Amino acid sequence: MKLLLTLIVLALSACASAPSGSGGGYYKDDGPGEKPPANLDQIADAQPRAEPLHRYANRPYQVFGKEYVPLASVQPYRQRGMASWYGRKFHGQRTASGETYDMYAMTAAHPTLPIPSYARVTRVATGRSVIVRINDRGPFHQGRMIDLSYAAALKLGFAHLGSAEVELESIEPGQAVTPIEQAALTTPPAAATTPPAATETPPAAITTEQALAAPEQAKAVYLQVGAFSSRDNAESLRSRLEDEFGWLKDAVQVLAIGNLWRLQVGPYRTQDDARSAAERIESQLSIKPLLVVR
Repeated sequence: MKLLLTLIVLALSACASAPSGSGGGYYKDDGPGEKPPANLDQIADAQPRAEPLHRYANRPYQVFGKEYVPLASVQPYRQRGMASWYGRKFHGQRTASGETYDMYAMTAAHPTLPIPSYARVTRVATGRSVIVRINDRGPFHQGRMIDLSYAAALKLGFAHLGSAEVELESIEPGQAVTPIEQAALTTPPAAATTPPAATETPPAAITTEQALAAPEQAKAVYLQVGAFSSRDNAESLRSRLEDEFGWLKDAVQVLAIGNLWRLQVGPYRTQDDARSAAERIESQLSIKPLLVVR
């Protein structure tokens, strides 16, 4: 119950960092605080380390009637979208992890990344990156992907703006991480992934793009549009896709992977081809597929 209340509070205030006017400033009484620490823009990034996942903060939950299914393990994950930040209105309050929110620490809130986990956040406009520790849930406003601490937003150079477009990449403890803006120039190492626990993921809850690392010999790219604990539910969605969208006929398959039945579309020759199909699926079904290379 405490977790749910915390989530609702965050949902109601996810735009707390938005500027109050064209001249800059901060929303209502939010902002950096009266006496911020010195040299805050030089604060060290969060240092990724192996931590046990929180017992309660990673369970499926609902906010405003929408279901969210957090990832059940730390795994390769990428996402692009708008970042906002939250400041002194929440400074000192309890986060979804039960920890006290510190606006001057390098932390962040995300709807589905594991708690705790670590991510590199890169501002698209400048290429500047920070590493944050995910210890809270939110934001829940449409169009917002992640809520950063004030310190993280300051280091990325958009604290005075309220929001900015960013790229997010999860970090596995001990993994050498290549900045996202250089990812296209390098080949990431193959990584073993742990399948999520057997929880049913309704298609409407799939709201992010996830790129899974793959062995070098993999040549096929697929789009995952659902993962179910029940095969009947997976087959039902496959029938709907094939009946309503003829261009997907013969491209949809149900696979038993780990403890779940996964509905995947493909294969596609390249990731660009797959992304084009993903945009079409999203526009017609309001489902944002996961990008899977295997």
